[in-house]
Parts: sequence; C-alpha cells; structure tokens
Amino acid sequence: MKKGITLTALAVSTVLAGSFQTALAEEGEVERIEVTGSHIKRSDMEGPSPVQSISASDLAATGSTDLIGALQKLPVAGTGTFSTQGNSSDDTANGGSSVALRGLGASSTLVLINGRRVAVSPFAKDIETSFVDLNTIPVSAVKRIDVLKDGASATYGSDAVAGVINIILRNDIDGFEVAAKVSDTADGGGEEQNFTLLWGNSTNKGHHNFTLDYFKRGDVFYSDRDYTATADQTFRGGNNSLSSSGFPGSIEVERASLSDEQWARLPVVRTEDDGTQVRQTLFADVWGNDVCPADMIIGDICRYDYAPHMSLVPSTERVTFNYNGVQEIMDGVEGFAEFSAQHASTFIQGAASPSFTELTMAGDNPNHPLANQPDHFLHGVDISMRRRTVDIGNRKKDVDSEYYRAVMGMRGQWQDWEWEFAYSAIRSSAVEKGFDGFPNKRLAQQAIDEGRWNPFEPSTNTQEGLDFFETTTTRYGSSSMQSLDGTISGELFEFGDGYVSAAFGFEHRYEKIEDNPDNQYLRGEIFGTEATQANGDRDNTAVFAEFSAPLLENLELQLALRHEDYSDFGNTTDPKVAFRWTPIDSVVVRGSWGTAFRAPSLVQLHLGRTDESPSVIDKERCKQTGADADCSPTEYTAIVAGNKLLQPEESENFNLGVIWQATDTFSIGVDYWNYDQEDLIKKIGAQKLVDCCGTDPNLVVRAPSQGSTLGRILEINDTFVNIGGRETDGLDLDIEYLLTTSEMGELRFNYNLTYTLNFEEQSFESDDDGNTSTVVEDLNGEYQHPKYRWTAGVDWSMDDYIANLSFNYVDKNLDLADSNGDKYEIDSWTTVDTSVSYVGYDKLTVTIGASNLFNEEAPLAPSESMGIDNKTHSALGRQVYLKFGYQF
Repeated sequence: MKKGITLTALAVSTVLAGSFQTALAEEGEVERIEVTGSHIKRSDMEGPSPVQSISASDLAATGSTDLIGALQKLPVAGTGTFSTQGNSSDDTANGGSSVALRGLGASSTLVLINGRRVAVSPFAKDIETSFVDLNTIPVSAVKRIDVLKDGASATYGSDAVAGVINIILRNDIDGFEVAAKVSDTADGGGEEQNFTLLWGNSTNKGHHNFTLDYFKRGDVFYSDRDYTATADQTFRGGNNSLSSSGFPGSIEVERASLSDEQWARLPVVRTEDDGTQVRQTLFADVWGNDVCPADMIIGDICRYDYAPHMSLVPSTERVTFNYNGVQEIMDGVEGFAEFSAQHASTFIQGAASPSFTELTMAGDNPNHPLANQPDHFLHGVDISMRRRTVDIGNRKKDVDSEYYRAVMGMRGQWQDWEWEFAYSAIRSSAVEKGFDGFPNKRLAQQAIDEGRWNPFEPSTNTQEGLDFFETTTTRYGSSSMQSLDGTISGELFEFGDGYVSAAFGFEHRYEKIEDNPDNQYLRGEIFGTEATQANGDRDNTAVFAEFSAPLLENLELQLALRHEDYSDFGNTTDPKVAFRWTPIDSVVVRGSWGTAFRAPSLVQLHLGRTDESPSVIDKERCKQTGADADCSPTEYTAIVAGNKLLQPEESENFNLGVIWQATDTFSIGVDYWNYDQEDLIKKIGAQKLVDCCGTDPNLVVRAPSQGSTLGRILEINDTFVNIGGRETDGLDLDIEYLLTTSEMGELRFNYNLTYTLNFEEQSFESDDDGNTSTVVEDLNGEYQHPKYRWTAGVDWSMDDYIANLSFNYVDKNLDLADSNGDKYEIDSWTTVDTSVSYVGYDKLTVTIGASNLFNEEAPLAPSESMGIDNKTHSALGRQVYLKFGYQF
C-alpha cells in the first residue's frame, strides 16, 4: 500500500461533522481561546506554562525585515540559532535560518504555524541539523509569535524538547493595506527592499486574509567589513587562518610512494632521541616562473587568503503568498483553510576550490616542477599537492527553492464539546546549482596526466585546458509532510468551584526527505565543497489526552499524556504535569514537569557519505613538531555518514515561576527552568575526534609515523552517535512598567533576561596512553555559550508620534582552546535599535529607524577563520531603514 495520507481522510472528517448535532454558545458567554502549550481552551492567556508573546509591533520595533533578525535577539535564543550570515559555498543549508531555544539546538525547538507542524528544510544545516526554515514566513503575514519556554512533547510530540515557537498568522485584515521598506548598511552591502500588499474582509460569517510579500537583499562579502576582510586576524590579536591550500600551492610527498633512496634524500628537520631522522614532507612551491608569494609562505606551506572572496551574507530574493480564512458552513460549523507559497532565489559565492592531496603528479611528468633539476632531492619523485583552483575562478552557486503549504479543516460544537479536524500538506524543495569555479577531480587528474593542465605554472595554461576539468554541479532536495489531526475538548464534570476540562486527540503524519547531489559528488569527484546525500521517510501516529482540574478555587492542575508510534525506531510515551496557583489576586505561582523526546532526524539516520573540510589543530603532533601547520588551524578532509542504529533523545524538564502584578502598571516575573537530556545525538566533530582519538586509525587516518612522530592527518571519519547526556538550568526574568504622563505621553518599559546557571554536556576524552573515556564538560560561559543575554527597551507614544529604543546584550564567553590549551575571552556585545513613527497623516504611517545604531563591530573570536562568531554576533553593522504603510 502506498504510504502517505490522501484527501480521502479529509472526507472522513466531513462525514463526522455532518453527524454531529451542533449547539450555539449562549449569548454573552465569555470567549474561550486555545493558548500555545495546551489543547484545552481557556478564558485567559496566562496558563501554567511560561509563554512569551511577541506582537507584530514588537517585531517591527526590532527593525528586522525577516523573522530570524528579530527572533535571534531574544534572550531565550541560544547556541544553534543561525541566520543566512556565514552562508558561503561551504554551507550545506544555503539561504536557511532557524532558532535554537535554550541553546539546545534548532532541531530541539519545534516550530508551528497556527499550532500545526511544518516540514523541515530539504537541506540540513552543518550536515546534521534538520530545521524549519523561518525565511519561508514573511514578517508581514505574522500577527504574533508565542514562544513556549518549557518542554512540550506531551502536547506536540517530537522536537519540542527546548520549547515551541508558534507563529500565529494575521486574521484581522479588513480592507486593503500596502507597505514598503528600504534599508541599507553603513559599511556597504546588504541593502534591502520589501513591498507588501495585504487585503481582507471580515463578516459575522467569517474572515479572509491575503498577503503578497516581496523581499530582496543584496549580498555582503567579508571584504566589505575591514575587520573581516582577511583570514589573517593577527592584526586584531587573533589567529592566522590563511588556508593551507594555496596558489600555486604546496607539494607533499608520502613515504609509501618513495623509494628508500628518494626518502633518504629528503631534508632532515630533527633527530629523535632514538636516532630516528624526521624528514620534511611538505614544501611550498617556489620553483619555476609562478611561485608562491613570499608573504604567503608560512612554515612549509603556501597559504591563501580566501576571506575577500567569500559571501558573509548571500543575496536573496523571495516572493511569498499567504491566505488565511474561516467561513461558516452551517450553524455551529465552520471551515478553515491556510495556503502559503514561496519562490526564493539565493546567490552564494566562495573562494576557489581547495584540494588537500587529492591530486597527484607522477615523477616522470614533463610538467613536474623539478623536472629540469636532476640534482634536486624531489626530482623524479611522485608528488601530491595542496592548492586552490584559482585558475577557474571563485565558486558560485544559485539556490532556487519552492515552498507550498496547505491546511484544510473544519471545527464546530457538539453539545458542550468543541471539535476540530484538519488535513495538512507541506512541501519544500530546492535546487542548488554550482555554475562557476567547480573542478571535477577525475578530469583534473586526467588533465595533469595528459599535460593539458600544469597546476604549478598557472600562467602557461590555456582556456581550453581549464575548460576540460571545470564542471557544473547540481544538488536537488525536497522535504514533504502530510498529516491528519483531530481534537475534541470540553468539560467532563463539575468539580468543586469549577469543571474538569479535557481534550482528546490524534495525529497521523508521513514525512519524507530527499537530498541528492549529482553523480559527480556521489563518485567523490568534487573536492573542497560540502554536499550532503540523504533519503528516508517515516510514518508516525500519535494519540494524546489532556486534563485541567480546579483543585481549589485558586489552584488549577493540568495533566497531559501523549503516545507516539514511529515506523523506523519504535514508540514513546511522554507525560506532563503543570499547575497554576493564585494565593492572592496579584500573585501567580506556576510550575510544570514533563518528559520530552526528539526522534533521530531522517538526515541523521540516512545520510550517505558526505565530505567536509574542517579546520583542525593537530594538538598531539603540534607538541612533537611545533610546526605552524600542526599548531594552527589547518584544513583536512572529514567524512561523515548517517547511523541507522540511533535511538531518540530523551529528556526531563521542569519549570517553577512566579508572576507578581504589583500594580496595574508594574509586573515582574521570575522562572527557574531545568533540562536533563539523555542519549544526545551529535556529530562528534573533527576537532573533538582529533583531540580524543587522534591515534585511532579507524577515526583519524594518518600518514605513517616517523619514529615516535605522528604522521600528518590524511582523513577524519565522523558519524552521528548517541553521545551521552546534557544538563542545563537557569533563570528567566521579565519586568514591565507602564508610565502615563500628561505632558510626556505614555512610556512603556520592559526588561527580559535569560541567565544560564549550568550547561554540562558529556563528551569524549583520551589520556596519554590513548584510552578513551566519557567526561562531563561545563560549557557555561564557554564558546557560543554566554552565561546571560538580556534586552531592555522603552516604547513612547504621544499625539501623532510613536518611538522606541531597545538595547540587546550578549555576555562575554571563552573561545575554543588553542594548541597550548589557552582560551581567549570574547568580549560582551551591546547593540541599540531605535525607530520613530509618525501617524498624523490620514491612514498613512511613516517610520524611520536603525538597527545597531552605533555600528558596534562584532567582537573578536580567534578560533573563527574571519575572526567573528556568525551564530552569536552579527557583522552587518548599522542598518538604517525607511518604511511606510497605508490603509485604504
């Protein structure tokens, strides 16, 4: 039988709807609404779980034209949050962005639209992270965003480990609206244009809302910012991260390809205590007419500065359509539908392709750089090379993506019970085309062997010879999801001073993902560029129940339970218990406890062999040689593959908080949160593997050792594992104050803080004898884990003017350790956003504003190639914008 869900399933809900006897709510009854984190409708927004709501005006105040620009400023956002910043030819999720709540990863944060799931992006981030691409949702279509800040697997299922981001679409448009925004950066690049048309109508029978949004952003290159314009960051006190794959490059020899006589002719760099002579095997190209520039020779390697040629932010163009509507079908029954479609184009550029000993040249090749020097020790020696194919230009890629989402359903009332059924179908697809600067390894090797291309004398090559091995690449990906869900909720029986309410429901979901690079990638013929391959699908069926009981007049208890059955790894059951207590009218005490899980993503289960080119410090070899190539970041080939034996991540979380409404104008809320995860799924990482297991030939493949001196790294084998556990806890603080004056207008102050007390994670470590063990690392305050973040702001309104001023703070944190084990302190970072709007014109609003008003540079992070941490800080600088909105 064909897997999936058909429209026949929707027809079932239609028949059931017709069989229900409906009843209208009594006139004047208090409206009950469904809040994020519960399937039971309630009369107030403040439930037992902590929810932060971000309104459309809050989003506008950030100055961001896309959702990620606003959400990444939230204090609750942490490690794993990413935007398109840092997208280059080496990125595997070009054009995508997502948020990671609590720093637990984007794949542990569930993203919903109007309370329902969304298909993940077809291309995973950093090879391993499946995520919902927030760029598919324009800001103009958003009414508000609810951020549920505790685990919610008992309510929503997999991935809701750290919390939920529920994006509520606009349903309040009545008439016709047009809006436009233009912006530019102070330091160049990243100019934006955004135009939006909105129209809709609302009657007592329903409402219909349409949005058409156009967004365009120009690219930003690292060279557009003076502090990121070079990979040699020593002028800022950072590392020299120039590529070890240079132009025209370096020559490398391996012991296995040399005779004893040839090996004995190599220069001796030192003699070990036992008399073993350690010989030089890497040489910068300084022979012939085309030589490595003297300022690019560091140690034995010809380096290359790739920074000026890399995209910091790729150029993007998106057109998005959204419809959101409800229409009464009969008394007490209404149908609803949501449709979204988007076409997006992204252009990415990276430096010329690097090779790391993939290409070789025989000793008798006429183009051998020492062919005319018979007395040289490399004459007639088979060699490999580290070089950039600058000859054929920088790598350039276009990514064209399509996104479609449809939701159709009905809701109504049967006696005292409310019911809802819906069918959803979502598909996201992308085609990535590499159209310039990509070499085919097999053809390049053939060109070397046949004399068509001389890699050591680039000036002598012909266009015909270069065209022989330059190629175009294609990568196709798609992600789809179909689901059928239904809920029924109402009051079970009277209890004390209220009623015990309940909700029961089900969800059946079918997911499929395809990520297929062309045959050149699959045959390993494209070097220096990452591309993933993954194909898999799964079915999932879930049933759930939820209860809300008024134990006392001022004490509410919430219970939830969800059982999920997966076709590819088994089943899981997750409970949640929460309470809401109001000891006095001005104080609310709330708490929750529950378990959560994250199913292994289809990428983590089914990823085929994938090559990447991480920069790694070979710390053990550095201790032995002291060579720059071993003691500074050097690129190596790492091979990553999926693991079908993975088990789901499991977690336990609890939250305890209090809200004090001191006066009508002042409130303060404090929440303590705690997460305990087990069987964490992670790609171990090239640096971690080299640090812990650098002598294990199954994990780190090296050239033969010379005496006790380890051979150079040739290849690193990485995969996904259930690595162990993670524990983190902390505090959230929310303060709001409203000041109304007769002469200065109205001032609304707010302060939001997330303070992490602990962030411990299990990892691998090895002792001096090479024995591997699992240890616990405290990452709090370490790289990409600042201890706290806060935002503070004031909104002011008076007569025809509205203004806001906000501060965004990211705490300092320690960078990754260098070869000596020392850690640089990355400075804290504070930026200021502001805007002023004039609403005195009839139906017209004009706004001028700026993000990062004082043009604060991103602080130095020495471990990063260009000296900035793209996932924590932004290099865009000051961005000034002008926008208007008109209602007809």
